[in-house]
Amino acid sequence: MTNNNQPEKLETDDVIVRRALTCSFLGNFAEWLDYGSYAYLATVIAVVFFPEGDPAVTLMSTYAVFALSFVARPIGAFVWGYLGDKKGRKWSLTVSILLMTAATSAIGLIPSFNAIGYAAPILLLLLRLLQGFSASAEYAGAAVFIAEYAPKNKRGLYCSLVPASTATGLLVGSFLATVLNATLSAEMMQSFGWRIPFLLAFPLGVVVLRMWLKLEDSEIYRNMVKNLNETGQKRKSPLRLLFTKYWRQTLISFGVSSLNAVGFYMVLTYLPVYVETVVKLNKVTADLITNATLVLYISMIFFAGKLSDHFGRKKLLISACLGFIVLIIPGYMLLNTKIVVVILIVELVLAFVLTLNDGTLSSFLSETFPTEVRYSGFAVSFNLANAIFGGTVGLVSTFIIKATGNPLSPAFYMVGVSFFALVCMVFAKEYKDKELR
Repeated sequence: MTNNNQPEKLETDDVIVRRALTCSFLGNFAEWLDYGSYAYLATVIAVVFFPEGDPAVTLMSTYAVFALSFVARPIGAFVWGYLGDKKGRKWSLTVSILLMTAATSAIGLIPSFNAIGYAAPILLLLLRLLQGFSASAEYAGAAVFIAEYAPKNKRGLYCSLVPASTATGLLVGSFLATVLNATLSAEMMQSFGWRIPFLLAFPLGVVVLRMWLKLEDSEIYRNMVKNLNETGQKRKSPLRLLFTKYWRQTLISFGVSSLNAVGFYMVLTYLPVYVETVVKLNKVTADLITNATLVLYISMIFFAGKLSDHFGRKKLLISACLGFIVLIIPGYMLLNTKIVVVILIVELVLAFVLTLNDGTLSSFLSETFPTEVRYSGFAVSFNLANAIFGGTVGLVSTFIIKATGNPLSPAFYMVGVSFFALVCMVFAKEYKDKELR
């Protein structure tokens, strides 16, 4: 009787894991579809929401709104991380998706600057702040959710689904921007074209929310809650534990996340704008290069996750630091040759280096913290790094190029962040075979 029932249980568990992977993928995809759309449509949004003037200043204003939305992410990280550890991963993710869907859809309905004046960029900023607050729950929560469901020998591979969903969101955002720019006139783009990706958030959010409601928290989390209840222990504040007992792990996680933040936004969202505005490459060509890079990046991210299961997280994360230190400056020099094939190769190489970090980071952060503070530790370290380093990439890069007149300035900035992450990783431990009890 026991043997006959066992296959049914295994099949049920497999279905639950697949559903958890699907929900995590779609939730994160929906978030980054918006973030990618904003970045790839930055030059159009700049015209719609900001008064005419110096094109560089107008573009910087657009990036400033993009960067300021990240100010809300550390606040959201503390809130959602706390709730995710206290009330459950599912609860935190479900509520954050509701807020994200509402904010993203509303952006697509904001009138232009010509229609309502300065109220337009103010509304844009407020909704971006709400998005940033909500987004801080999604990446961390999806990664923790998957890590707690995944078998330890495939945790790296399974967790790489989270950055893969991020890149897929960017790919679809880039593809939509490419199609819209190629088929609509400049006037049509400024009137309604740019709104389309944001309005798609509503139906997508409804689908994701319905799927999340059918899931429950992982057995690892439920066992922790059950054990605490049975022993009568009072649950301590996850944030207090994080900064008293696990502060060292938090600092290391912040450091390695900093490289991910800068590398991700520089390679996948800023470079397309760089080759268009600095290198002066045709916009449609620049978008096609970005799409090709993202397609290969998504396939490479799974390879990196699998490599981390074999060689360990630490080796791959250190390799990513060294790769950027060695390659980023020559890469920017080659971008300025204006040769399309060379630009494509450079973006592909830098994307591969990024996958060594991005495909490994979600499993590394999930394993670094115990169950009682796993969501908080991941969310706080990851979102602080993104607020300080990630969201400001476009703004800082545009500013230092304008201030120095040196088109290689962003590459030197990337080298500095890579050294910082490398120092942090030297002090990190290897957790790839850790049981997430």
